Amino acid sequence: MKITHHSRLVVLTASISAALLISACQPANDKDKVETAAATEETAVVNDTDNVNDTAAATDPHAGHDMSAGAMAGAEHMTPMHQAYNDSMVKMHDEMMVGMEYNDPDAAFAKGMLGHHIGAVDMAEIQLKYGTDKEMRQLAQDIIAAQQAEIKQMQTWLASHPDAAEATPDTKAMQQAYADGMDAMHDEMMAGIADPNPDMAFARGMLPHHVGAVDMAKVQLKYGKDAEMRKLAQAVIDAQQSEIEQMQNWIAKQNS
Repeated sequence: MKITHHSRLVVLTASISAALLISACQPANDKDKVETAAATEETAVVNDTDNVNDTAAATDPHAGHDMSAGAMAGAEHMTPMHQAYNDSMVKMHDEMMVGMEYNDPDAAFAKGMLGHHIGAVDMAEIQLKYGTDKEMRQLAQDIIAAQQAEIKQMQTWLASHPDAAEATPDTKAMQQAYADGMDAMHDEMMAGIADPNPDMAFARGMLPHHVGAVDMAKVQLKYGKDAEMRKLAQAVIDAQQSEIEQMQNWIAKQNS
């Protein structure tokens, strides 16, 4: 699982650059075509890179783990905002992967959601730097306030709850559920943050990010046993579902 997901990490920059190039060539209001083309381009890049990494992994267990010079190709096409989003996604991916490889379901949730929340705060700060829409700026501030508090909670909990030394009966199924959710979130986010409009990039990127958080929380409720982490998972679902609806409504209004 580790090599597969780190190969995806290697091509984050290249796929965002491809999405940006496609987006720049499309009419501003043609979002569906941009997203479809970006996803297609990204799939091609990921597949090519996976083929290379599959061969390399046979002789090098660390193949695909580094952001090489080749993976940075196309970075010159990024605006400062898109470069910031790219950097935040790389950081979030790396942090989440640590948790998703844990054995204990509760520790895996706390560590993975910790990285996910840090990514949300980073994205919100990018929105406050580049965005101008009043509603989206307020949402960004709300996300920072709420998720920084939960970040501290998870850091405190993890300090006294290390991962299990051995796999549990639920470890394999739990890890696969997180991996599937991360793939789905990544694909949607890639298309979203490539939007040239800062406010739309934030909304379209944060929307699947929130959906991913809800999916992670549902995995925790299925496999986790710790009362505090289960309560946090339910709180994540309750809070982020309403914000998901808010972003969906905002995006629909902008496109109407």
